[in-house]
Amino acid sequence: MTTRALLLRGGHLVDPSTNTDAVGDLFLCDGKVEAFGSRLGVDDDNPGLETIDCRGLVVSPGFIDVHCHLREPGREDVETIATGARAAAAGGFTAVCAMPNTDPVTDNQAAVGFIIRQAQIANASRVYPIGAITVGQKGIALAEFGEMIAAGAVALSDDGKPVASAQLMRTALEYARTFGVPVADHCEDPTLALGGAMNEGAMSAKLGLRGIPSEAEEIMAIRDILLARRTGGHIHLCHMSTKGSVELIRWGKERQVNVTAEVCPHHLSLTEDCVDGYDTNAKMNPPLRTQADVDALQQAVRDGTIDVIATDHAPHHYDEKEREFADAPNGIVGLETALAVNITWLVKPGIIDVKTLVEKMSCAPAKIFHLPGGSFRKGSVADVTVFDPKATWTVDAKRFRSKGRNTPYGGQELTGQVHLTVVDGRVIYRRQD
Repeated sequence: MTTRALLLRGGHLVDPSTNTDAVGDLFLCDGKVEAFGSRLGVDDDNPGLETIDCRGLVVSPGFIDVHCHLREPGREDVETIATGARAAAAGGFTAVCAMPNTDPVTDNQAAVGFIIRQAQIANASRVYPIGAITVGQKGIALAEFGEMIAAGAVALSDDGKPVASAQLMRTALEYARTFGVPVADHCEDPTLALGGAMNEGAMSAKLGLRGIPSEAEEIMAIRDILLARRTGGHIHLCHMSTKGSVELIRWGKERQVNVTAEVCPHHLSLTEDCVDGYDTNAKMNPPLRTQADVDALQQAVRDGTIDVIATDHAPHHYDEKEREFADAPNGIVGLETALAVNITWLVKPGIIDVKTLVEKMSCAPAKIFHLPGGSFRKGSVADVTVFDPKATWTVDAKRFRSKGRNTPYGGQELTGQVHLTVVDGRVIYRRQD
C-alpha cells in the first residue's frame, strides 16, 4: 500500500489549538497530521515523501471561511463552486461554507447534495453547504433542517435576508439546537434599512444617498441574543459592522448566552469615506461604517468579543456593478485578499498578533461550526496554510481565480501572501513567482 506523505520543513508553526508558536516541522501522512515539532525524525529519502522548505514562512492549520457566496446554482456567470473553491485555495482557505441564497435556494436535501457533489468534482478547497432557515428564504415557513443536515449542511441561514419574524427565529433556534448546529443570522431590520444604499450619516447626506442606520443591525442583533438566551440555541451573528453591535455581543457573552459573531476584513479596514465618488465596489450590506466602528471592531477581534473573521465573498458581474450606486448590487469579492487585508490592518499595526489571526481564521471557525481542521493535533485532517506575513504585493483583480473582479482594494499594496494551501495532505495551491 502506497503511503502519501508531505513534510513541511523549518516553518514557523502557529496553532493556537495546541498552543504552538515555534519553528519546526509538520509531517502529514495519508491525509492526516502525523506529527509536528522540532527535528522530526522523518526519512527525507522516503520515495513516497514530498518535502517542502518553509523557512521564513508561517505554517498554520488551514483557514476556514464560514461565510461566502459561490452563486451556483443559478448565477454561474459570476461564480461557480469550482471557481470559488479555486479562489479560496489561492487565498489560503482550505474550506469554505457556502451560503444558501442561490437560485434555486439551498433549502432541501437535494440542493445540499448538489453543492457537495460539485465541490467533489472541483477537487480544490472543501465546500460545506449552509441550508436555508426558511423555505425559499421567504421568511414564512421553516425549511426541513433535519434532512438538510443529514445531507451535509453544517449550519442554517437566510443570509442576504433577515428573518424578520421573532417567533420564527425563536422556533429556528429551538429546532437547530436539537441538531447541534448554529443559526447564522443576517442582522437587519428591514423597515429601517428599506431603500438604504450606504451608512446613514454625514457622508450619505453629502452624496444624497439614503442611509442605513446602525440601529438596523443592532435591533436585530439584540433580538437574536435575547432569543438565544431564551431557547439555549446557538446564534451566530453574521458580518457585524457597528460599535453598538460589539457592545451587545459583549453583553450577551457576559451572561453566557450561546452567541458567536463574525466580522469581515472590509469592515475592519474601510469606512464610509470609500463611497465618496459613488464607487460601487464600496457598496455592501451591511454598509461600510465610520472610523469609530472600525476601531471598535478591531478591538473586539483583539479581546475575543468577535470570534471569527469571515469574508462574505460576494462576486458580481462587471455590468451589474457599473449601475448607478443606489441600483448596484451589494458585495465584494474577498477570498483572495482576506489574509493580506487582515495582516495589513490588524497585524502590521500591532492590534493583534499572527497567533490571534490564525485563531480567528482557522481554529475558531472549525470549533464553532463543528468542522474538521483548525488544529495540528495528531489525527487531524491534513489541511494547512503556509504564508509569508511580511511579503508585499499589489492587488490586481484581473489575476483573481474568482470570476468576480469587484474589489475596493484594486491597485493597493498589501502585506501578507499565501505560498501554499494543502487539503487532505495534497498541495492544491502553490504560489508561482
